[in-house]
Amino acid sequence: MEKQVATLENGALCCGWNYCGRRIAVGYDDGRISVHDSLEPGSSTSFSRSKAWRAHENRIKNVIWVPPEYGDAIACICLDGTISLWEETQDTESPIWKLCNIFESNRSQVLDIQFGVGLTSLKLVAACLDGIVKVYELLDPLELKNWQLQAEFQNVTDSVSKFGKPTSISASIAWSPRRGDNQQLSFVVAFSADSPQFNSPKIWEFEEVHQRWLPVAELALPGDKGDRVHAVAWAPNIGRPYELIAVATCKGIAIWHLGLTPESDGRLSTEKVALLSGHDCEVWQLEWDVSGMTLASTGGDSTVRLWQSNLNGVWHEQAVFDCTETSQQASAQG
Repeated sequence: MEKQVATLENGALCCGWNYCGRRIAVGYDDGRISVHDSLEPGSSTSFSRSKAWRAHENRIKNVIWVPPEYGDAIACICLDGTISLWEETQDTESPIWKLCNIFESNRSQVLDIQFGVGLTSLKLVAACLDGIVKVYELLDPLELKNWQLQAEFQNVTDSVSKFGKPTSISASIAWSPRRGDNQQLSFVVAFSADSPQFNSPKIWEFEEVHQRWLPVAELALPGDKGDRVHAVAWAPNIGRPYELIAVATCKGIAIWHLGLTPESDGRLSTEKVALLSGHDCEVWQLEWDVSGMTLASTGGDSTVRLWQSNLNGVWHEQAVFDCTETSQQASAQG
């Protein structure tokens, strides 16, 4: 049975889910942010707004929770491309949210950001409108205000001088969930740009020896390299001999296998194992479950679809949820 768990005010544009603290952060078109807490500890059945404040003068495009081991904090992207970082602290009477840092975007608007947790530090990747990827590193794990720009590069494997600077509509980033002792930090980033060389998902891996980020794989067949990418998602790995990454384009949702061991040229092997179709419109978001076995997708057709592979590795649609029917039922009940 479907149940409404939270009611958001008019103007809500985006939200972020804190799975650890059972909390929801919401961004609004007037620059406000609100935080909603579960009414029952350990339950995700009902939420109530605990705090709301004006974070920016312009609309909030996205809100992302900082990994829970670094405290209760959220980052938000404003319409002008500015990234602000807010941390919840305990006041004498009640918790308050304070501004920790602002990442100014002087040259290009930020389209997407994601946090990545390494063995010794927290990193933030930002994908910008002109195809530039920026990596920030937290200098002090106890001070969320102390960040430095670690790297800045464009999402291409060839010389950028041949292509110039693109203009992107959107970007999508996903960090590798693996955290083994010998596992290098890596993430996948893709764009929906007017220059096809920037669009295809590239896997970037941090090389400790030379302290630099290198492209180690590209998730695109020759005929797919110009396709605009709407979303990417990297699945948790609980023992597979390969990584699993989902990529949404106008052609559907591609499922990719990524090798774990570099080949002689330092690159990782890739294999496109499935192309999932079912959404009638553009796919907006992809999410894996904690086991990395089930993929959820949602898009412009107002449906949420769940995908799984069988024992033979054949992918199929497991379930479909029509969000328009849920909204109509909630309105009727209200």
